[in-house]
Amino acid sequence: MGEISIERQHLDHLLADSASTYGAPYQRAFAELAEVHRGRPVAEILPLLRRAADQALLGFTDADLREQAQAISTGEPYVLRVTVA
Repeated sequence: MGEISIERQHLDHLLADSASTYGAPYQRAFAELAEVHRGRPVAEILPLLRRAADQALLGFTDADLREQAQAISTGEPYVLRVTVA
């Protein structure tokens, strides 16, 4: 399970929100990657997750992204604990 801390005004970077003007919410990108890349190798998924996190301006660690890539690869649910400051 991953954990990230973000500032309240950047919550729309993480969560899909139709009212937001921010263009790359990570939740949507993760869901799309999970759908398309399920069963693919972690090494193939990892750079795609890194790009999505960078576009959403989220500071996931390499370990966080590796856990997420593993979850996508195996089809297991991934739980992210978010702390809003």
